[in-house]
Amino acid sequence: MRTSYKIFIFCIFCFAFISCDRATKDLAKINLKDRDAITYFHNTIRLEYVENTGAFLSFGANWSNRVSFWALTVIPLLILFGLFVYVINKSRVMNLRDMIPFALIFSGGIGNIMDRIVFDRHVVDFINVGINEYRTGIFNFADVYVTTGILILVFFSLKKQEVGET
Repeated sequence: MRTSYKIFIFCIFCFAFISCDRATKDLAKINLKDRDAITYFHNTIRLEYVENTGAFLSFGANWSNRVSFWALTVIPLLILFGLFVYVINKSRVMNLRDMIPFALIFSGGIGNIMDRIVFDRHVVDFINVGINEYRTGIFNFADVYVTTGILILVFFSLKKQEVGET
């Protein structure tokens, strides 16, 4: 497959993932904000609106605006830019399947950074999963994208080691 085509498809995936993340956050804001949680499957899935100024599990939520801006916006944006450049530079030797987890990670990161920039450090979270008192933190689709992308990369890496590739 031509390199330019792979880059184009990578960008289309990124645009689609970011758009879906944005749409679900907007729907959460419209349908869940200032309302009681909505639950499904005997409270296994709970939809509730939260604006998080921190990172995972509100880590850093109490940081000053300046520290938060640098640690949760600027540095991750630089890392994501580096990831994007890496994928573009390696697209000649990567197949499209190998580019998808990078698209997920990039899109999820950008989705949350967009929230931080546009909504004064606040990221919209609205999904909580669990059984009884054993529950995840509240998250969004951008978080799912990043986690899924990382898990796929780990899986690919383990498969390569298993096969004996470098």
